[in-house]
Amino acid sequence: MRRVCALILLLLAFVALPAFAAAPRIGVATMQPGEIFFERFGHNAIVVVDPETNDAISYNFGFFDPTEKDFVSRFVKGDMRYRLAALPFEQDLMQYREEGRGVSIQWLDLTDAQASEVAAALAENAKPENAFYKYEYFDDNCSTRVRDALDRVLDGGLRRQIEGRSHGSTARSEAVRLASPAWWMWLGFDVGLGPSADQPMPVWRESYVPMRLAAALREVKNSDGRPLVLEEQEILPHRLPPEPQDGPVRWWPWALAGIAIGIAAAVVGRSRPRVVAAIALPFWILAGVLGALMLFLWFGTQHTYAWANANLLLLSPLCWLLLPGAVRVLRGRDPGRFFRGVLVAVAVGAVASLFVYWLPVTPQRNVHWIALLLPIHLGLLQAFRARR
Repeated sequence: MRRVCALILLLLAFVALPAFAAAPRIGVATMQPGEIFFERFGHNAIVVVDPETNDAISYNFGFFDPTEKDFVSRFVKGDMRYRLAALPFEQDLMQYREEGRGVSIQWLDLTDAQASEVAAALAENAKPENAFYKYEYFDDNCSTRVRDALDRVLDGGLRRQIEGRSHGSTARSEAVRLASPAWWMWLGFDVGLGPSADQPMPVWRESYVPMRLAAALREVKNSDGRPLVLEEQEILPHRLPPEPQDGPVRWWPWALAGIAIGIAAAVVGRSRPRVVAAIALPFWILAGVLGALMLFLWFGTQHTYAWANANLLLLSPLCWLLLPGAVRVLRGRDPGRFFRGVLVAVAVGAVASLFVYWLPVTPQRNVHWIALLLPIHLGLLQAFRARR
């Protein structure tokens, strides 16, 4: 009888062993911004450390394949496919070490059950049949996927704690801030984003930026009321310039520049219209290109944050209709009534942009562009008005 009891106890202990097995260690790795345009926003991943082997696996949601035959068309249309990749953490670090980008890990204070749940969910998600997802730049990217994975294991606790707080940032303010070291990238975001990008974001949505998510995690509590971040560890030092800081856009320097250019165009146009036409010609070409691109993003793509862009009133495709008249001016001829009619229409659109800015329906933070371009359009209108 004793032998039977001992055998039963032994079997029960064997069955119960997995329950007492050590849970994996979970951390969030944050990679600082790099110098290439697609590295400007930084990156992050979830690191899972096996308690038995001490092997660290990086679950990285930022993988894409530029060699796919439809990659370019998908990118243009805003229908990008990214995937989750599981790879050794040391292998994931190689690129950042070579580029001089800093990497740190926030080790999380989760229960054993929660840590095991995260590890199992990520392993399942990383399977080829589950790994792909539709990438949305501001709403569903590598950082929001990390955020959502943690929120699920905390039963929505992460969202509840950060949804109600805000730093007053918007999708535009974060995008132009981080893109500012590359002027062309900054210009593309600031000109190309529409009013949807100017809605104030809670910290929850702001966490599409990996560094913002790392900052938010420092203030979050776990299920037991303790700080979620147990420890922060620097893995690689950051040897590049730090990420740009946020700052208000002062519209008055733009206004001074626009007024000066507009007055100069109006004054010089009276006596030397060819000079003004020579300068206005590339300006109108560029304005038409940017306007046509904004129209395409609005009606031809899924880039919803570029829709209904009020900058179309300032950078209108109508400017292309001014090119033949500008060429006639360069040849010493009168540009004609059609040219002047289009010039009036372009100037009226620029004036209308000021009223659209004041409307509370679809507010768009483009007052600096209005301050610059409205006086220029009015100055060109005055420069080429009919002479008596």
